[in-house]
Amino acid sequence: MAEVEAAPIEVRGLCKSYGELVAVDGVDLTVEGGDVFGYLGPNGAGKTTSLRMMLGLIKPSAGSVRLFGRDPQISVKALEGVAGFVEAPSFYPYLNGRTNLELFASLDGGGAKGRIEEALEIVGLSDRAKDKVGGYSHGMRQRLGLAGALLRKPRMLLLDEPATGLDPGGMRDMRDLIRNLSGEGMTVLLSSHLLMEVEELCNRVAIVRNGRVAYQGSLAELRRQAGSGYLLRTTDDERARKVAEAQAGIDDVHTAPRAGLTFNAESEEAVSSLSLALAESGALMLELSPRHATLEDLFFRLTEGEEAGAGEQPEKALEGAT
Repeated sequence: MAEVEAAPIEVRGLCKSYGELVAVDGVDLTVEGGDVFGYLGPNGAGKTTSLRMMLGLIKPSAGSVRLFGRDPQISVKALEGVAGFVEAPSFYPYLNGRTNLELFASLDGGGAKGRIEEALEIVGLSDRAKDKVGGYSHGMRQRLGLAGALLRKPRMLLLDEPATGLDPGGMRDMRDLIRNLSGEGMTVLLSSHLLMEVEELCNRVAIVRNGRVAYQGSLAELRRQAGSGYLLRTTDDERARKVAEAQAGIDDVHTAPRAGLTFNAESEEAVSSLSLALAESGALMLELSPRHATLEDLFFRLTEGEEAGAGEQPEKALEGAT
C-alpha cells in the first residue's frame, strides 16, 4: 500500500505572544496538495506573524507547524520544496535583476543557477533583467521576488500580499502567474486583503480575526452556510413585504438599495410557496432572482461586529450575510 504524502501545511494550536499582546491565538490550518489557499484577515489579524512561523523565521509560543510533515523549527530540510516571501521581497538596488537572482541561486545551489532564465521568462522580466533593480517599479520587484522563489523549483509557494501596491495591469499579471503555477500542480498559500483577487484564484480560504480562525473551508461551503438570498420586485412591494414576512421559511426581509425587496430562504420550496402567496395577494412578480453572497460580504460579516466575537461558530456569524 502506497504511503500517503503529508499535507503541504499542517498547523495545530499555533500561538505567538509578545508580552501581553497575543498576535496569533490557537490557529489550526491545513493546506492540501494542489490548493490555492487564501489566508484572509484585516490588518493586525496575525496573518504575517503566522506566515513567519510557518517558514521557521520566528519561534511559536505554542503549537506546531509541519511542512510536508517536517518541522521548520527543528530542521532546515523542512523548507525543501517550499519558497516564497513575507512582506515585500528585498534586493540589492545597485545590481541588476539577473545578478540579484544569481546571488539567490548561489545560496540555494541544487542547479538553481540554471533555472534563472526560465524564472525570468515565467514572470515576464527577461527584457529588463539587465536593468538595475533600483529602477524597477513596485510590480517588477514583486515579480522578481516570485522569480527568486521559483529558482528553488518549489512544490509550494507562500506569498504574503503579492499584489499589494500593483496597478490593475500588474494585478492581472500576478493573478495570471499564480493561476498558471497552480495549473502546473503547485500548491499556493496566498495571504491577502484583496478579496476580489482571492475570490478569482482560491479554492479554499481561512478567514482570521484577532489571531483566531473564524472560518476555514471551501468558498462554496462558505456561501452555502450564508444561505440563499433573493431579490424580489413586484407590482406592490409594500404588500409583498407583508406577505414575505408572514411566509414560513422566509426571513431577513429588507428593502433593496435601488428597488424591490431582498430576503433569505431556507429552501427552494419556501420560495415557491412565496411565489404562490404573492400571486394570491395581488402583488404580481416582476423579478425574482438569486443573490449570492460575495466573499467581501462574508469577510466583513465574519470579521466585524458583535456576531464575529471570539468563540462564535461560523454558521452563527454568517446568518444574514447575503
